[in-house]
Amino acid sequence: MSFFEKLKQGLSKTKNSFDEKMNQVFSGFRKVDEELLEELEEVLIMSDVGMETSMKLIEQLRTRIKKENIKEEMQVKEALKQEMENILNHEDTNLHLETKPSVILVVGVNGVGKTTSIGKIANRLKMQGKKVVIAAADTFRAAAVEQLEIWSQRAGCEMIKGKEGIDPASVVFDAIKRTKEENADVLICDTAGRLHNKKYLMDELLKIKRVIDKELPDVAKEVLLVLDATTGQNAIQQVKAFKETVDINGIVLTKLDGTAKGGVVLGIVEENHIPIKFIGVGEQMEDMQEFNSKEFVEALVETEK
Repeated sequence: MSFFEKLKQGLSKTKNSFDEKMNQVFSGFRKVDEELLEELEEVLIMSDVGMETSMKLIEQLRTRIKKENIKEEMQVKEALKQEMENILNHEDTNLHLETKPSVILVVGVNGVGKTTSIGKIANRLKMQGKKVVIAAADTFRAAAVEQLEIWSQRAGCEMIKGKEGIDPASVVFDAIKRTKEENADVLICDTAGRLHNKKYLMDELLKIKRVIDKELPDVAKEVLLVLDATTGQNAIQQVKAFKETVDINGIVLTKLDGTAKGGVVLGIVEENHIPIKFIGVGEQMEDMQEFNSKEFVEALVETEK
């Protein structure tokens, strides 16, 4: 099965929910008018796209309808798809690891799939011929370190860990030292599942970042926030909370295959101006792929050929 087929399958809950609402709007289609646009806006909001983003999409669609004199149902759907793509294409979805070494700092609350995402990203980089070191800096939960160790072994990457409860920044320091000794290409740092209302955990995250900036000042750094797609609008709030502490430059969106709330992808990107860099649509090692906006929208909103 190609990744596009997996993506379509993974987004089936979102797509079916979206299609059902869209079909209700167009079931009595007579003409393209303001009433139709209002109903489409409601569909977008109900599909977890978010209020602000839904309003923007409909405003852009309204402008296109007038400019291109759109009168047919399929033309409306095609124009809506293109506007969705435009939102997603505004941001750079590439992973920038130009220096040797480069650092990927991975953040996110507990339960979003952070550990498995690190394992899958490490595996992708290894398959590209890169040497990867993983820092198990979520030292507050022994289970997190054990799980990360399993994923590290699956990916064939070395993992640096410390004793339970040890200062997470010290683990990152040791991992940086090991990265230099091994002449590794990429260091991936796990962090504790930081609840955004717990200030001391956010302070710990800043401490880790300071260690990285001091020990590896001129390297390429990616800060990836892992989000669980099933949380819908709450995911957008998590982005805003983490942005206050660290300069997030990419999102990893997991569990898209288990939710009807895939529309949240549009809201995350539009409201925060941060790209989705990876999406997960399954449990297997290869089920995490780089985000492709065209494929995503095509899988979400299929129009007749």
